[in-house]
Amino acid sequence: MAQAKKVVLYMLVVFVLYTIITSPQRAADLVQVGFEGISSAAQGVGEFMTSLVN
Repeated sequence: MAQAKKVVLYMLVVFVLYTIITSPQRAADLVQVGFEGISSAAQGVGEFMTSLVN
């Protein structure tokens, strides 16, 4: 099982590097979308916690 996790991790790293090298603009767009998603999720959690306190 641990061997499979290592293989999957290596494949993911290779894919990310390949994507960055072959299409840096597309990779930057994907990273931006990911961070916007994380930001909006954190904002939603913050609003939820604020409404619980009030």
